[in-house]
Amino acid sequence: MTTKTLNLAGFEIANDKPFFLMAGPCQIESLQHTQDMCGALKEITTRLGIPFVYKSSFDKANRTSLNAQRGVGIDKGLEIFTQIKKEFDVPVVTDIHLPEQCAEVGAVCDILQIPAFLCRQT
Repeated sequence: MTTKTLNLAGFEIANDKPFFLMAGPCQIESLQHTQDMCGALKEITTRLGIPFVYKSSFDKANRTSLNAQRGVGIDKGLEIFTQIKKEFDVPVVTDIHLPEQCAEVGAVCDILQIPAFLCRQT
């Protein structure tokens, strides 16, 4: 079996490469919460020598309840991601929900994710 290497946010990912962590809270709650979470994750991964990509969402549009929290929205979310990238020097991944969001979010975030819930829609 041949090993395929994927270059993602400055990391090489493959079976023969070291583990890396993509982690963060489900949704952005505030700048302070995001700084606290990213700071803690960055400290742990730096100490352990693990490459780290920060993950969170500005809009959880794929909730099953109309009353569920959705996040801070795209404008505030991108402001927070910009600050997090600058402050902690980490790549960022977030999910998008509409094709129109690709360019705007892609200008700030290193990786764009399509939520599994949206992948199921036809």
